[in-house]
Amino acid sequence: MEFLSNKRIILGVTGGIACYKSVELMRHLQRAGAEVYVAMTRNAGWFVGPVTFEAISGHPVFLDMFESKREEPMRHISWAENADAAVIAPATGNIIGKLANGIADDALSTLMLAVTAPKLICPAMNTHMYENRAVQRNLEQLEADGYIIVEPSAGELACKAVGPGRLADPERIYSQILDVFLPNDYFGKKVVVTAGPTREPMDPVRFISNPSSGKMGYALARAAAGRGAHVILVSGPTEIVLPDRIHHVRVQTAQEMAEAVFAEADSADMIIKVAAVSDYRPVEVARHKVKKGKERITLELEKTTDILAALAERKRAGQILVGFAAETRDLEENATLKLAAKKLDMIAANLIGGADSGFRAETNHIRLFYKDGKSEQLPLMDKEAAAHVLLDRIITLETA
Repeated sequence: MEFLSNKRIILGVTGGIACYKSVELMRHLQRAGAEVYVAMTRNAGWFVGPVTFEAISGHPVFLDMFESKREEPMRHISWAENADAAVIAPATGNIIGKLANGIADDALSTLMLAVTAPKLICPAMNTHMYENRAVQRNLEQLEADGYIIVEPSAGELACKAVGPGRLADPERIYSQILDVFLPNDYFGKKVVVTAGPTREPMDPVRFISNPSSGKMGYALARAAAGRGAHVILVSGPTEIVLPDRIHHVRVQTAQEMAEAVFAEADSADMIIKVAAVSDYRPVEVARHKVKKGKERITLELEKTTDILAALAERKRAGQILVGFAAETRDLEENATLKLAAKKLDMIAANLIGGADSGFRAETNHIRLFYKDGKSEQLPLMDKEAAAHVLLDRIITLETA
């Protein structure tokens, strides 16, 4: 991920049970090419020792203002001046209160006072502590001071309380950090993205579908939102969680997806159809579960709405329409036929079946075909990186 390549990220870790997630967050950042420097409070060491962070980061941990003075006597200043961003995850009520009131009485709080780069706070604590008016007031002050607050998740906490206060998932925190470095080239654009499979019911417990995970579509939605777009994600059933800033429309069937997309299409600047939509559905849906009996049964199917074709017919001047094609053979022939038939500006195609590309894979091997006859083979990359490359190409179609 070029946006984080060689960036210096300070990871602050404070004394909460969620400290172990900080290690996973550090791994996300490192995989994207960032250099991570860890500053810890003494209490954090009761949960995850500094040796762990030193071994994984490859850098000494900043734990005490007065340790190793001869080697780096002004570490809190040098780290702060060289930082491209700083994030505290988990952030306890204690560190939140200190920073909101300008208190610097340990290594981490002193360092953060000197940081001028973007700063993120990821609260994690008991629900009643998090909802305490003093903590909320301090968070409001930090936000007013320019901190980015990564809201905690809700659920059962380590203390068995149920409610908000659980540290946001490392992937979500990583996404918020990434947003700091993204271009704002989609600001003011309305982007509609479809993702995931659709399900066409046969009876109340069975359906026709496909193994699409939705990962590519969700990656595109996150990337577009991070680059300033107003994103509408129309998604079939998936298990992926999205940031609140993305408007998420959940559907089941192809017809439900068609109706949701058509409701947003006329005002969209760009429509990116990634979803694996069922082409056929049962003509009749049984009211009750079909019981096992006959050795063979015949299922009569009918075509579903061709969403891309309908969008092409109602496409307005200046609107960008992008499709996806998952093929098992004859990639170029099938993709170019779909590109022309659906009047697309661009189609992203890939061969499925391999472990490194297509449904459920973490990576994708995409070939792009454009309406002017050109094509481009992208290297194998993870779907998040591929999403940004696709957005780079799509934004140029507006001026082409």
